[in-house]
Amino acid sequence: MPTNLNILEEAKKFTITVASAALLAIALNFFLIPANVFASGFTGLAQIIATLIPVLSTGIGLLLLNIPVAILGWKKVGKSFTFYSFINVAATTFFLEVIPVQTISNDIILNSVFGGVIAGIGAGFVLKYGASSGGVDILALIMAKHSDRPLGVYFFMMNAVIVMASGLLFGMEKALYTLLTLYVTSRIIDAIHTRHVKLTAMIVTKKADELQKVFYERVVRGVTRIPAKGGYTKEDKEIVMIVVTRYELYQLQQIIHEVDPTAFTNIVQTTGIFGLFRKD
Repeated sequence: MPTNLNILEEAKKFTITVASAALLAIALNFFLIPANVFASGFTGLAQIIATLIPVLSTGIGLLLLNIPVAILGWKKVGKSFTFYSFINVAATTFFLEVIPVQTISNDIILNSVFGGVIAGIGAGFVLKYGASSGGVDILALIMAKHSDRPLGVYFFMMNAVIVMASGLLFGMEKALYTLLTLYVTSRIIDAIHTRHVKLTAMIVTKKADELQKVFYERVVRGVTRIPAKGGYTKEDKEIVMIVVTRYELYQLQQIIHEVDPTAFTNIVQTTGIFGLFRKD
């Protein structure tokens, strides 16, 4: 049965997911859409579709694009991650429809930068709490499961399509401003969450068996266990080492807090891995 703490945690996660959607909608309707500058991922793709098919709004296009991806994500990525990601998409669609598109500034640089900053804040916080803004994030995770290429390759390829489309529709100058927005958004996400797609957690604990069991059940990653001894207490412990994606970091933190709140965890960047990492 869910505890009051779990209910409170889920309520906080839901609130942040919806609030981040509101920020993305504000970034689009106040800055990016009036300036004909595109956001990253499926949001940018929805803007392109809305430009080519004016009867279809950006919000509805975003929702339609994410429905098949959400079904795939539910089966192949994880139910909690996909559920909250789709909640974020649905809330973004709602806010895009109810918040009117209006021009705050005619300066395209200001629109590109402020739109990127606000969108980055929204995306960064939803990532920090174990979800995403859907679309590209889920697709990249699915593709990375069947390839040893890093997730960043897929993000680059998908966003390259957005930039090229921007150039074809509005000219190369708008494509450069779209690049500026993508850069600002990524830097803000880096500052709030993490720039590294893969991370290594080294957990010093006396409950290695329990942690390993829950990791296998809920994160589906292998672990390496290393004998250790407390420098001050001289107690026998173990270091449980596990490599995760940045999308799994929040879930990892929750598991450690539930199983062994006294564990010491060191999270370090992983610039590359060799060997099997994919989920089966």
